[in-house]
Amino acid sequence: MSGPGVRLTVRVLGPLEVRRGDRVLTAQELGGPKQRQILEILLLQLGTPVSKDRLVELLWGDRPPAAALQNLESYVSVLRRGLQPGAGRKGPLRTANGGYVMDAEAVDLDLRRFELAVERAGHSRPHEAYALWCEALERASAPLLENELRCEWAERQREVHAALVLEARVSAAECALGLRLHHEAVRHARAALVEDVLQERAWTVLILGLEGSGRPVEGLQAYEQCRRTLARELGCAPSTALQDSYARMLRATAETSGDLGQVLTALLVLHGQLGDADWMPGTRAPLARQEAASVLQAFLGRSVGAAA
Repeated sequence: MSGPGVRLTVRVLGPLEVRRGDRVLTAQELGGPKQRQILEILLLQLGTPVSKDRLVELLWGDRPPAAALQNLESYVSVLRRGLQPGAGRKGPLRTANGGYVMDAEAVDLDLRRFELAVERAGHSRPHEAYALWCEALERASAPLLENELRCEWAERQREVHAALVLEARVSAAECALGLRLHHEAVRHARAALVEDVLQERAWTVLILGLEGSGRPVEGLQAYEQCRRTLARELGCAPSTALQDSYARMLRATAETSGDLGQVLTALLVLHGQLGDADWMPGTRAPLARQEAASVLQAFLGRSVGAAA
């Protein structure tokens, strides 16, 4: 394909891949490291011109060679021949305002599709929004410019993109929780916490999702991990909503049979959080304080004996 009709399909999430028509362009066609970086910089600013001076700064930092501008123009010329043979300056890579630009109308970019899905999700009703959050996260399953050199400009772009992906993941978790898709909410929340353990919104979804899916013991464990993490790193306690969820899960677990239920019931009684007024027909009647103390003492005795 040649001439003004040249159109590119580009992937920058994961390893860089450029398709012209049905053919993937080779590394030789994309040129050396500098040509490749020029292409990546322009793709990340799709549709927005980047000046030659800015490109020189990004490529060479504060120590550009004396012939930096001439080298830049030469690199762009080589890149054009690989991207748009026969099209000259009329292909996707254009000259504009003393710099260069990748024509957004001539490039199908996966990063742009991710951004559009996120934008649409933010203005959609819950069911449609959740599908769009999932679409966006699927597109962003690989790191931005995965096989690019660890240069400063690329690292900054990765940080910005990673923050957007994290926000999309937390939003997907919150949306799933609102739709009562508790298992999906928990899955997204756990993934968000892998990326940022201080993401309080993700902790909220995780704990409420575990409670909503009938997994109070896991919910109690998650709450304790959240409490310790926030106290250690931020010097604060979980939100009131999480504290309320914690109390509900304690009570739910206390109603179960076995040692754990008895111990939790005893703890609730001794802390004044469970008494006759809380007892409901069909559930275990609350213990007296003296009986609660005996339950805890017996449990601790068995635990110490087992550890000896």
